[in-house]
Amino acid sequence: MTTKTAATAAGEKPGIWQFIKGNLRDYVLLIALVAIMIFFQITTHGTLFMPVNITNIILQNSYIIVMALGMLLVIIAGHIDLSVGSVSGFVGGVAALLLTGTMPFFKDDTLPFKFDTFSTAIICMLLGAAIGAVQGYFVAYYKIPAFIVTLAGMLIFRGLELQVLGSASIGPFPTSFQALSNGYVPDIFNFGETFNLVAVVIGVLAAGLLIFFNLKERRAQVAHGLAEEPNVIFIGRNLLIAIAFIGFTTLMAKYKGLPNVLIVMGLLIALFIFFTTRTTFGRRIYALGGNEKATRLSGINTEKLTFQIFTIMGALAALGGMIFAARLNVATPKAGLGFELDVIAACFIGGAAVTGGVGKVIGAVIGAFIIGVMNNGMSIMGVDIGWQFVIKGAVLMLAVFLDVYYKNKR
Repeated sequence: MTTKTAATAAGEKPGIWQFIKGNLRDYVLLIALVAIMIFFQITTHGTLFMPVNITNIILQNSYIIVMALGMLLVIIAGHIDLSVGSVSGFVGGVAALLLTGTMPFFKDDTLPFKFDTFSTAIICMLLGAAIGAVQGYFVAYYKIPAFIVTLAGMLIFRGLELQVLGSASIGPFPTSFQALSNGYVPDIFNFGETFNLVAVVIGVLAAGLLIFFNLKERRAQVAHGLAEEPNVIFIGRNLLIAIAFIGFTTLMAKYKGLPNVLIVMGLLIALFIFFTTRTTFGRRIYALGGNEKATRLSGINTEKLTFQIFTIMGALAALGGMIFAARLNVATPKAGLGFELDVIAACFIGGAAVTGGVGKVIGAVIGAFIIGVMNNGMSIMGVDIGWQFVIKGAVLMLAVFLDVYYKNKR
């Protein structure tokens, strides 16, 4: 929750510096991402901000961000899911079998027909949701710790992935399925071969909508006397949002435009922000992680809520697995290996509390991009893979340390 200043607690509106000091934790993460990007832009001699490289960062981290949205709900509720990497790899393998009609684990290694992209996506999403539901059932109703249940799931679905793929890679996939990760929003204006005008239009519309909703919320806060953010900061923040959106989409327009997966990510992020901030369901998740006993005594069915959270996580793991398979245009036995580490790290670096009850969608997204930019920048610089793991581990440890430090300081 946002730290309130003494002035606010006394019924006075905080000044600019008081507000910044009281809400510094909310801005530190974004400042850190900007600082990291500037650092790698300099050390890579301008390579980081090249349109093609920005596109690569988005494609390389799209499935991590998608799964981080579900993981954030799990962590806020006070649990953890170690199986997301294995589930994503397993479901990606199942998608490959359905799309290609290959069955390497049977004597007759072909199906009589192949599934189309839409049917495959529906089946895989339902499969992922079912896997999450089964794990959530054991956590919610049998009170088995999520760490144990999902650790078992990680092993089970890693093994099943190897079995369904027959320890071999399967592909390629239809163009319609590849478009999930490798496709781009077409330029209907035909502005030019080297500039996608649709990308800029989408950026302007997105910035306009976001500012519109911010203004609407601001008016409601002012009307009820709840507006704490000074006008200067509010105006500056929205100007920076507009510049960031339009600048980013203009940069992307110089390459191929906006990837389809970026649109999918954007819609999911908006949906999860709405769920976590505007719905009873979202508020109950925070209450569950903050104090499960009090939440249960207040009349909320905590078992059902936990079950639903893990079901959502399973569905998003399935989507992440399909995005990864579509990007590679092949399903491999090693798909999903270690994904759970980046997904969990994104949430914790993004400000989610290890004890539950705290976390924001935007924080998890920024956390994922921090990891993604670090991976990309260090790879361009030629940093040894061993040192990359060391640096990412140190960043994760620092994020958790700061969370515990500030919590104990309050």
